[in-house]
Amino acid sequence: MLGDVAQTADTPLIDPYGRSIEYLRVSVTDRCDFRCVYCMTEHMTFLPKRDLLSLEELDRLCAAFIRRGVKKLRITGGEPLVRRNILWLFRALGRHLETGALEELTLTTNASQLEKYAGELYSAGVRRINVSLDTLDPVKFKAVTRWGDLGTVLRGVDAAEAAGIHVKFNAVALKGINEDEIESLVRFAHGRGADLTLIETMPLGDIGEDRTDQYLPLSIVRARLMDRLTLEDNPYRTGGPARYVTVKETGGRLGFITPLTHNFCESCNRVRVTCTGQLYMCLGQEDDADLRAPLRASPDDAALDAAIVEAISRKPKGHDFIIDRRTKKPSVRRHMSVTGG
Repeated sequence: MLGDVAQTADTPLIDPYGRSIEYLRVSVTDRCDFRCVYCMTEHMTFLPKRDLLSLEELDRLCAAFIRRGVKKLRITGGEPLVRRNILWLFRALGRHLETGALEELTLTTNASQLEKYAGELYSAGVRRINVSLDTLDPVKFKAVTRWGDLGTVLRGVDAAEAAGIHVKFNAVALKGINEDEIESLVRFAHGRGADLTLIETMPLGDIGEDRTDQYLPLSIVRARLMDRLTLEDNPYRTGGPARYVTVKETGGRLGFITPLTHNFCESCNRVRVTCTGQLYMCLGQEDDADLRAPLRASPDDAALDAAIVEAISRKPKGHDFIIDRRTKKPSVRRHMSVTGG
């Protein structure tokens, strides 16, 4: 246990189950320019600006984790690129790539702003991004995202690739919405030399709809794909929860993230910080630690370091995700846009 070990400012973070915490996901905003049906209500109430960490506070917080062994840093949202002056944070964090303390700086995005920012992201050290793309049908894309435009997203992807950034696509499998497009999405991604990861819808936050109508087990998706494609197990890992196969017909990788049909927690090396400075040791648990208070209490990092160490000592073995068909209520009350996608 962490409490039994003398801690210094650069002691690696090890949780109670012996897992090294090397991957930090940081949400920089709960705001988004889309309103995806599985993520948000159409008329969201967002957090007041005073509750959000400043960019300088986010930089300082990330540096505290990097000192303690975090090697991979993913910037998320909401949509991270709608945060004002967000490129300042990417440039600031890029200094840790130059020293070798950080191995990767990346982000998850809906690509709506990529056409504008791709070149600057590359200059800041970003070499790989995840793009959320659930359908290739422009009409269906507008229906799923409510506010999004497929053409803008695809131009953003083109701009990222032209800048030298490797793109990986993520798609949430949605019953009755895109389940007939999964093979097309596989061939689209692999045709661009990109991986595709399929994700089961996660029961986070009240979205004003019944998630049981959206839920499509990836075991069913995989079985359907196997009627058309040859899927070969692949040991490739990114540090995230996806389990990969190689599609023989395309030569590309296809990932599956299955929080509901398969618990992927045994090797979890990740923690998440929200845009308000709450540290969640597990996406599927409500337990958190307030890092904003120690950040703002003193310019010295002693209290912040102590809060991080104490929180990691409470990291659970796994999550408790479930689609509750009796109550129709989400497993976790907070929205994914607050925690960070």
